[in-house]
Amino acid sequence: MRLRFAFMPESRSSLSFCRGTPPRSTAIHALLICLLVAGCAGRPTEGALAINTKPAPDASVHDILIVSTRERDDRPDTYFNGERSLDPDYAKASISVPPDHEVGAIEWPSQLPGDPEKDFVTRQASYLPDRAAMLAELNSKLMEKPKGQRSVFLFIHGYNTLFAEGLYRFAQITHDGNYGGVPVLFTWASAGFLTDYVYDLNSALSARSALEQTIRDLANSKAEKIFILAHSMGNWLLMETARQMTPSERQRLERKIDQVVLAAPDIDIDVFKEQLRAMKRTANSGKPFIIIVSEDDRALRISEVIAGGKARVGAYQNETELAELGAIVIDLTDLKALDGAKHAKFAQIAGLSPELRNVLQQQNLRSSTPQGGSQLNQAGQDLGSFVTSTAQIAVTLPVTLITAPITLATGRR
Repeated sequence: MRLRFAFMPESRSSLSFCRGTPPRSTAIHALLICLLVAGCAGRPTEGALAINTKPAPDASVHDILIVSTRERDDRPDTYFNGERSLDPDYAKASISVPPDHEVGAIEWPSQLPGDPEKDFVTRQASYLPDRAAMLAELNSKLMEKPKGQRSVFLFIHGYNTLFAEGLYRFAQITHDGNYGGVPVLFTWASAGFLTDYVYDLNSALSARSALEQTIRDLANSKAEKIFILAHSMGNWLLMETARQMTPSERQRLERKIDQVVLAAPDIDIDVFKEQLRAMKRTANSGKPFIIIVSEDDRALRISEVIAGGKARVGAYQNETELAELGAIVIDLTDLKALDGAKHAKFAQIAGLSPELRNVLQQQNLRSSTPQGGSQLNQAGQDLGSFVTSTAQIAVTLPVTLITAPITLATGRR
């Protein structure tokens, strides 16, 4: 039986996760203190997706398709738990975001089923019978959109994430980024407990074939392009999935994949280099990954201790080396985090697009179009176009571009 502790989900009222950054020699002691303190708080383990029908005309509702390697949970309004399923399962949910929502935050209900005027709530949720039903739902939603806007946003959550947490986090990112395509959540069997790091690692690895099939299904759908965002240990799953594909399959899928963003990757830096080498990726091969890093990420510091002191990609301090590996690096170290662990800064990036745009306009910089012309970043752009424009800027200007509190770095061509 696994020993389990818990801490509050990320929100404006969440508990702080180990204030201060302990030296490596005391990191294990700090981890134990964090676990003991956090164990007193609750998380959305049961009944968190209770359906809320209270009217809230100013709230925004986001429909999300779900692919899961989790086991179904028989408890009401819970749907999936942290145990592994032998075969992928499918579901859909509609999540409501309150009108006064703070960018980057999740307003968790203090009491279920919550108040849609103040909290994230579930408007609808149900299982889908099979993969064919999921693909039919996906294509139906895509065809409701005009040509040129039929895109898919695939999100892969990280370590220590309960099902409801991953779902609500994705709704927050979709909302804050004003994403207009079809959101698809890939949720693997994270146990949702800090002490289950190795269990989560193996759960991620066991989900590789399901993720590969999911990406293939998205590419074979009526989607015109695919945007992929992975967080934390979800990056390990994504990279290992890409690594196991044949070169011809990767090349075929990359024609549909518009951008891949690796947020706070919980991957050993040496393993990451080997993964890129195995895929024969260099600074000049294919579309560059965007890697979101933060040197003060406390969760990755703990992962580093567990991993024997090996640096994690998401907290790696040598941005130039990452860029030379074929990545565009967005350093959020100076960005004030909403969570005590400083591990969810990636979720705040959609709200930074106006600030970034203003700085770029003041400096009279332009982002390149695929045709070689130029255009100003437009107001109201969604998360996908924001990140894509960021990539265009960094590639077009082979220098380090500082737009506080964000640093963009790319290797020289």
